[in-house]
Amino acid sequence: MYKNINLLVTFECAARHNSYSLAAGELCISQAAVSQQMRQLERDLGCRLFIRKNRQMLLTQQGQALFDGAQPALRMIDRTLNHIHTEDVAGELTISSTQAFTTLWLMPRLQRFSELHPDIQVRIVSSPGFDDLKQSHIDLAIRFGVDVEKHTPKTLACDYFGEDFVYPVCSVRLMETLALASPQDLLSTWLVTLENPGYYSWHHWFEHAGVDGSEHHELWTRVSSTDMALNAVQSGHGVTLAVTYLCRRRLDTGELVIPFDQPHPNSVKRYFVYDPYSAKKARLQVFMQWLKSEMSSEGEHEPSSSK
Repeated sequence: MYKNINLLVTFECAARHNSYSLAAGELCISQAAVSQQMRQLERDLGCRLFIRKNRQMLLTQQGQALFDGAQPALRMIDRTLNHIHTEDVAGELTISSTQAFTTLWLMPRLQRFSELHPDIQVRIVSSPGFDDLKQSHIDLAIRFGVDVEKHTPKTLACDYFGEDFVYPVCSVRLMETLALASPQDLLSTWLVTLENPGYYSWHHWFEHAGVDGSEHHELWTRVSSTDMALNAVQSGHGVTLAVTYLCRRRLDTGELVIPFDQPHPNSVKRYFVYDPYSAKKARLQVFMQWLKSEMSSEGEHEPSSSK
C-alpha cells in the first residue's frame, strides 16, 4: 500500500485542473511545492505522470491510469470523513451567485434569514461564471440559465428549484412619454443590454414578438450586469430585459413597469449547486429551504404589466 496519501491528493488536484498553479491555489500551497511533490511521486512510482504542453500539465498514459483510480478512491474517503464529521447547523456558509442576484434580491432579504437563524454566519461572493466550488471554497452556488446542468460537474448536486420569465421593463415616465402601443415602438428608444446576453438577447425577444428591423437598431447601451441596467431604466434611460424576481419590488412600487406582457422565449431556470456530501449539509438545507420559501411566496404574484 502506498503510504504517502498527501502526494496522491496533490496529484488528483493537479490532474483535475491540468495545472500546477491552479492546484496550488486550491490546496493553499505554493506552485513550487506542487511541482516538488509531483517529482517525488514520479520517483516513487518510477514513471512520468505529467508532460507540459504550453501552460498545461497533461497526463501521460500512466498518469491517466493513476488518476482514474485515485480520484474515485479519494472521493470516497472524503465522503466518509464528511459523514463521520457532519457539522452542526450553527457555523459559516459561503454562498456564490451573480452580482445582480446578490445585490438586488439576496442582500435586501438577508436580515430575514439572520433573524430566523442567527447561528449561521453567511459570506456572500458574486461571480458571473461557473466557479470551481472546491477551489474557491464555496459551499453553495445559486445559478441561473438554461445550461446550468451542462456546466455542473457530475460530482456536484444540481437541484432545480423553479423558473422565472424575462420581460421588457422601463420607467412609467418613459412609457407615457413614448406612448408605447406595440413592441415595434421599442425601436424608437434606447435599449439597454448586457454585454454578453447569451440566451436572453433583445434579438430573440424581438423575433419572438414578431418585430421587424431590430437588426438595424442603433440606440444601444451595454452594461456588465442587470443591476446596472435596471438602475439606468429606472432613471428613464430606455428599456431593458430583466427577469421578474430581480425587479419585483420596483414593479410593485411602480418605479418600473412591464410595457408589454410578452415574455422572452427563454425562461430563467434556477439551481442550487453544492457538494451533496458536504459536512455542512444540514446548514445548506436550512439556507436552501429558506431561499425557496422566499422565492415561492413572491412568485405567487403575477408580473405588473400595463398591457
